[in-house]
Amino acid sequence: MTIAIRAAQTGDVPTILRFIRELAAYEREPDAVEATEPMLQAALFGAAPAAEVLIAERGGTSVGFALFFHTFSTWTGRRGLWLEDLYVTPEARGSGAGAALLQALAGIAIDRDCPRLEWTVLDWNTPAIAFYRAKGAKPQDEWTTQRVTGAALLALAGR
Repeated sequence: MTIAIRAAQTGDVPTILRFIRELAAYEREPDAVEATEPMLQAALFGAAPAAEVLIAERGGTSVGFALFFHTFSTWTGRRGLWLEDLYVTPEARGSGAGAALLQALAGIAIDRDCPRLEWTVLDWNTPAIAFYRAKGAKPQDEWTTQRVTGAALLALAGR
């Protein structure tokens, strides 16, 4: 069956949230999702959208999504695309949905003059790593992600 990729619409928010929760469970953080439908509605379709979503469909059923947003590189002087989440339901894995989502994202990057499409992947997620390598992704091993949250974020802000 053919995979179709389309831009998410406001009615997709419940499905997007379900996919986010399924991804969190897969990534061993089932209780970490704080997002709600109203939050996603505002973030994706409000006055100043923070991100965009592509939906993968097979036979008219949503089977995956990719959530992405723009970054900016001072070195290139141009925007890039950051893939925050890519998820395909277990029953649709191997169907080409993930590849179709990545291909669509690469096309968006090119159409928007973005020289980079970047993302992170958990180091234990070997199926995803193998998939990304097969698509031409290269690790950026010399970089480590840094994060400040909660009390440390408040302290850093002096509050």
